[in-house]
Amino acid sequence: MEKTKLPKIMRDFLVYLTTIKGKSHRTRKEYEYDLTLFFRFYIAIQNDHDVSGLSKIDISTISIDEIREMTLEDLYLFMEYCEVQRGNSASARARKVATLKSFFKYLKGKRRLLEENPADELETPKIGRKRPIYMNIEEATQFIDGIQPNRASPRNYCMMMFFLNLGIRVTELCQLNKSSIQGRYLTVVGKGNKERTVYLNDSCIQALADYENSGKTACKEEGEEPLFVSQKGTRFTRQTVAKIVKRINQQSGLQKERLTPHKLRHTSATMMYKSGADIRSLQHILGHSSVATTQIYTHIEDEELQHVLENNPFNIVRAR
Repeated sequence: MEKTKLPKIMRDFLVYLTTIKGKSHRTRKEYEYDLTLFFRFYIAIQNDHDVSGLSKIDISTISIDEIREMTLEDLYLFMEYCEVQRGNSASARARKVATLKSFFKYLKGKRRLLEENPADELETPKIGRKRPIYMNIEEATQFIDGIQPNRASPRNYCMMMFFLNLGIRVTELCQLNKSSIQGRYLTVVGKGNKERTVYLNDSCIQALADYENSGKTACKEEGEEPLFVSQKGTRFTRQTVAKIVKRINQQSGLQKERLTPHKLRHTSATMMYKSGADIRSLQHILGHSSVATTQIYTHIEDEELQHVLENNPFNIVRAR
């Protein structure tokens, strides 16, 4: 498959995202996808082409002069296309809005190539805040007990302990190196390459020791030695870790619907909150840039208050 040729101004922006803003390569690819789609849509609309064949449109010749002609109405048309014809959810459209806002802000604020930013007034679709899906303590215990005893079990058990005790993201776990461990402390590199230090409790320390003493596979990669190594001697990918979680879910008999590494993170955060962790501490442990993100876990309090009120002895419906 031939790689799409990108206009220079777009390549410059993508480099800025990773080198200056510290965005991950995954985020960069998402921004590249969104901008490519937008430019193709814009060219199609300007030339009265059918938008069903966008993948064939060449965007490499897009110039700054053409970008200066883009208006807020063009952005609205694009968002309507994403919603109506592509069936994008509110969250998917919100990401595209964020991409467009970031791109035009870069052109005007950093490069001084625009006098007006057409994305200034572009609203973000409202997204209903979802309650996190998590396991209760009985389900989590059954899940852990489902790790099959084999050569990989000490490693898999240690990874699951890190998820459930530390609430780390799957990308953070994959990026851990042996040098990330300093005594009882673990240095985690989160979103935007922001580092945070988390404490390793006894469960993590014991699991780590068992893994280190298990005769694990030697690393075959150059550079920093990964903490967790696949049976091929390589660093784990997000997809491989997700497959391990799925397999443990099946083997345990738990069969929790759509159980992913991210659900393990939710489980960890939920249990810490229920055990008395305050929001600010939880924010640091989870690596949230905003405390508003952490506040999704306060739903636990709401549910428990509801339970208390349901069990109030005066909660009796009397005929009148």
